[in-house]
Amino acid sequence: MKKKNITIDDLALMMKKGFDSVDKRFEQIDKKFELVDKRFDLVDYRMNLIEKRIDKMEERFNQKFDKLMTILDAFLKRMTDNEDEMTMMRNDINRIKKAIKEKLGVELV
Repeated sequence: MKKKNITIDDLALMMKKGFDSVDKRFEQIDKKFELVDKRFDLVDYRMNLIEKRIDKMEERFNQKFDKLMTILDAFLKRMTDNEDEMTMMRNDINRIKKAIKEKLGVELV
């Protein structure tokens, strides 16, 4: 077998072909990373939309909850006022019964 002498030009050409091949591979990888970046951008965009929708829902919930609490507070105040009034009326009736018993001698049940 005869050995072929490799010249510097041959070596340079082989290295250039090797580097060109590596460059093409890196370009392909860069394109894939660009696609991944676009997908992440799309995910970020969708997440922002979801967060905005959740914020609006939370705001509506808080408004309805505040309204409900206001209604409940008013209802509880009316109940408490009625209970206080009933207690005062019961005391007044007991005093009237006591007075009738003392003055007329009649006991009311």
